[in-house]
Amino acid sequence: MRQYTNVITAYLIMFTLIILVGIFQSWSIALTILNYCLISAVMTIGANIQWGYAGLINFGIMGYTALGGLAVVLISVAPVGEAWRVGGLNMMICLGVIVGMVFSIRLTLKKIAKSKNRNYLVAAIIIIGILLLRLISEPAIESIEAVEPAKTGFLGGLGLPVLFSWIAGAFLAGGLAFVVGKVALGLRADYLAIATLLIAEIVVSIIKHEDWLARGVKNVIGLKRPAPYEINLQQSPWFIDLVEKFHSGKLALINSVSEKQEVLKQLVIDASSVYVKLCFTGLFLTVVIILLIVTQKALYSPWGRMMRAIRDNEEAAGAMGKNVVKQHLLIFILGSAIVGIAGAMMVTNDGLFTPGSYRPMRYTFVIWVMVIVGGTGNNFGAILGGFVVWFLWVEAAPIALFFINLFTAHLPETNEIRVHLINSAPYFRFLVIGTALLVIMRFRPQGILPEKIIKN
Repeated sequence: MRQYTNVITAYLIMFTLIILVGIFQSWSIALTILNYCLISAVMTIGANIQWGYAGLINFGIMGYTALGGLAVVLISVAPVGEAWRVGGLNMMICLGVIVGMVFSIRLTLKKIAKSKNRNYLVAAIIIIGILLLRLISEPAIESIEAVEPAKTGFLGGLGLPVLFSWIAGAFLAGGLAFVVGKVALGLRADYLAIATLLIAEIVVSIIKHEDWLARGVKNVIGLKRPAPYEINLQQSPWFIDLVEKFHSGKLALINSVSEKQEVLKQLVIDASSVYVKLCFTGLFLTVVIILLIVTQKALYSPWGRMMRAIRDNEEAAGAMGKNVVKQHLLIFILGSAIVGIAGAMMVTNDGLFTPGSYRPMRYTFVIWVMVIVGGTGNNFGAILGGFVVWFLWVEAAPIALFFINLFTAHLPETNEIRVHLINSAPYFRFLVIGTALLVIMRFRPQGILPEKIIKN
């Protein structure tokens, strides 16, 4: 228990800050922050598995996040019947062509010895496959995107419960990681970072421009969610009665019936938002706890010790008979699959899929900052880093505004300096975050909760 004192203290401080946000701002804002902190925690767990366990630099996090979001569309959205009728069969044929190309290339590489003829054959398979894809897909895509483009213009999905998309997101991201790992894991660390970042850009670009797949930049809105809708709660007698009982003391002080009804209506609206966010909090917290338990077990298992040995000295681990390439590929897939789950969780929470919001050059490094600030190689630290950075990102502006008002209270409201500072409060976010990160890196260079090796 003693070894977890720092962990418990750090998490207590973090949850206390979130409770303070609920008290001084609103519980809806506090729960929104908490939910995004939990989503960020899942992302940092995935990144920490790759970097903290195995020393793999993956700058393609946003690509796997986008695939997780795409899974929500492909799984939960109802199929668009007209789109399937005019072009669905052709797109399935295209999928078969791609699978055939992959197996043909694998068979060629396996059966034919390395030579110029083998290279020519592989090139011929690729060229013929691309020509077939263009010939079959182009008219189908035009037909699909012409089906009510303002509302649909895409094939839709399977119409299944949205929670299945979290699993599908893991498989989509893991599948891409397998392909990327087979190609790029042999590269040196800096080249691997560049390659994964560029692959993420390619994935996001494809999702943004292939409207038939998920409407591209036109976005998909009104996605299913595993929680009730606020409007339904506001019309449910049981929920109205529950809110009325909870606030009975406050309502008893109001004498006017009409005023009491107005106050109750507003309380029901506020409570419905909090209730829905609590439902999401329960789901997200369950995922984080499960992942934390599994990753902690893995970290201190013989497999986890082997991965740290590979991270610290690949040559020595290889000399002891460990298959370094295989283990790197496995952990690359696992970490990416977890990031895919986080992407699906984020789209489920938002209720819409916006491919234009996935910017690898920006948000990838935010996730990396979370891992480094929390503590590389420490699952508790990675989760805490997600909480700290996201909390600062959201609350930096309100905190800056509070201090501006505090230190300029003696000045008139029309004072130019005070007005300028208040108008500049949103930009203080970068100053607050930068200062906080500098302080953390100065006094805790290994992160808030650095890695600790426990010898069993």
